[in-house]
Amino acid sequence: MKKTKRNAVLVIIAFLLVLGVAIYTAIFGVADRGKVEYIKLGLDLKGGLSVTYEIQEDDYSDKDLEDTKYKIEKRVEAYTNEYSVYEDGDKKITAEIPGVTNADEILEALNIEGKLEFLDPDNYTKWSQGQEYEAALTGDDIKNATAGIDSDNGNDNVVQLAFTDEGAQKFADVTAANVGKVVYIIYDNKVVSAPTVQSAITGGSAEINKIGSYEEAEQLATTIRIGALPLTLKQVRSNIVGATLGSDAISTSLKAGAIGIALVFLIMIIVFRIPGLVASFALAFYTILDLLVINLFNVTLTLPGIAGVILSVGMAVDANVIIFTRIKEELADGKSVKQAVKGFHNALSAIIDGNVTTLIAALVLGIFGTGTIKGFAITLAIGVVLSVFTALAVSQSLLTALVNLGVADAKYFGVAREPKKTNFVKAGKFCMLGSLIVIIACFCMMPVNNKSKGSPLNFSVEFAGGTSLTVGFDKEYSLSEAESDIVPVIAEAAGIGEAGISVQTVSGTNEIVFKMPELSDDGTDDSQMSKVRAALTDKLGADVKEANVISGSVSSEMSKNAIFSVILAAILMLIYIAVRFHDVKFGASAVIALLHDVAMVFCLYIILRLTVGNTCIACLLTIVGYSINATIIIFDRIRENIDIMRPKKATYKDIVNLSINQTFSRTIYTSLTTFVTIFVLYIMGVASIKEFALTLMAGIIIGAYSSVCITGPLWYTMKTKLGKARKDGLE
Repeated sequence: MKKTKRNAVLVIIAFLLVLGVAIYTAIFGVADRGKVEYIKLGLDLKGGLSVTYEIQEDDYSDKDLEDTKYKIEKRVEAYTNEYSVYEDGDKKITAEIPGVTNADEILEALNIEGKLEFLDPDNYTKWSQGQEYEAALTGDDIKNATAGIDSDNGNDNVVQLAFTDEGAQKFADVTAANVGKVVYIIYDNKVVSAPTVQSAITGGSAEINKIGSYEEAEQLATTIRIGALPLTLKQVRSNIVGATLGSDAISTSLKAGAIGIALVFLIMIIVFRIPGLVASFALAFYTILDLLVINLFNVTLTLPGIAGVILSVGMAVDANVIIFTRIKEELADGKSVKQAVKGFHNALSAIIDGNVTTLIAALVLGIFGTGTIKGFAITLAIGVVLSVFTALAVSQSLLTALVNLGVADAKYFGVAREPKKTNFVKAGKFCMLGSLIVIIACFCMMPVNNKSKGSPLNFSVEFAGGTSLTVGFDKEYSLSEAESDIVPVIAEAAGIGEAGISVQTVSGTNEIVFKMPELSDDGTDDSQMSKVRAALTDKLGADVKEANVISGSVSSEMSKNAIFSVILAAILMLIYIAVRFHDVKFGASAVIALLHDVAMVFCLYIILRLTVGNTCIACLLTIVGYSINATIIIFDRIRENIDIMRPKKATYKDIVNLSINQTFSRTIYTSLTTFVTIFVLYIMGVASIKEFALTLMAGIIIGAYSSVCITGPLWYTMKTKLGKARKDGLE
């Protein structure tokens, strides 16, 4: 017994020491690492580098333009997942990249032509003399390029090339024809390698060697993979620009987050008592650990990234709620506190399945998504892994230690009440019908909106493009001053909402860049552009230095990747749930419920004309991750009760109703704790954050509603109408 208590004390001391070190690292850092303020922030939170290029060709196709923008995006991805690339007026492309510590390096990488050629000796002579020549292979013949280290040759930094089938044949032909001679590899009109051919190379690969550093090899491999830009670009401008979400977005979000988490701790302690107190310490450790890992992996944090963090915090709370609810149920069955705490494994399958399905979505979005979607996926994946660790290792270890120290009175843990007997299956029919009517009605409003308001949805500049105004003032405005003093002037003159105008200051100047929905400009005094120019001049003495029509920064390739990612994630989640629950109907009903949740939240964007942009994507992805977890908990209990109740000839209706009633309190507690954090963000957040918080709150409510009122009844309907339930008498 003494040994048990001693070990319990050591566990608590070890946790407090680790927590203290984590807090110290987050505040002060260790060897310039770990400090929370070192976390990279995106364009929306901190700003970054804005560089504008002018297209040199006079005649080019829309495809050339889209391909050029896409390849610039892929080059930027070598440095960060967060960026913005868009058309900026006539024959111009602007790229915005968060963080400015490596601005020169990024500019150099963006300016690389990316042209790769293989030349035999005769064509090399022509090339070196400025004559017409024909390359044996080009970058189009390269399937892949990866950086590596050749340990057999003094750890030389190399780029390994893999050819396409056609490229492999070309390379075999040129090497066979030039045995004993040199084949030159030309990159951006410079010889980067000149190997002597020993024999015909038919393996479909080659290597560029003698590269100065591994970082150079990585950058070279990246640019080769992307290939040459279809259009010739000339850099005409580069600036350091400010954040787009406002100067107070970070500080108010941090304050709101701290207050929200404190309220979550309070709720957990009130509801679960001693386990709630343990969970509060574990969640504090989780939050700090999450920020440290984001810092360690050099993740660029943006608003969608913050959404991923919020979702993972909600899942960390959820995992604790699942465990503690099961403990209360065990106590209600007459078990001792020690037995109940040891029985946490009963909650293990629900925690694992819920987090694995969310992790599947995060991995797919991280692999195939781009830009803000990838940033969301990375923060979510990190959070999911850490939330499982803190719930199953930290919370359980601390709770067991306290019990071993004598905190074993059931009144400190709470005892579950007898579940109610609400007939959710019966109510589910009306809920499904009601939801279907609402969704159909909302989507029918889209053509009405298109006719009356010019577009079916209120697309943001990121999606629909718009107008960019570069305005010079006689003094330097801070971002908050610009938002309070200038944006209302523009909004009133143009007749548009203030929420649709983003602001970026230009470092070292008195210029500010305003982006907004496209303004009419027919040259008359009644046009929106004329009114805005007049208002800025008359009321603020400002000078509109440049006005451009800009394209959306969400390219067609980015949109395709996003849609493909979501579809693939849904399919993989369906397969996983079907396999784990031995019934494809579980997977099908879960995915249908997800579609319901997304559609219902999207109805808000239609009815309220909320801005459809990157924040909308972040919100919908958060809802997908959140809702599936709640659904899994109910399905896990249905699976468990089937094994218990089927031998007693219980009907599927009774099983579903009992399962939902048993997990109802868990759904309410989890939804409440997550809702509280978002609600505080909504109350305290700046205007640009409020819309995001509003839709997340709606998503939490809708997700809880669908989990309780739709998923179980939907599975029951599919099971009894499509399965063999009628034959086995278990309807």
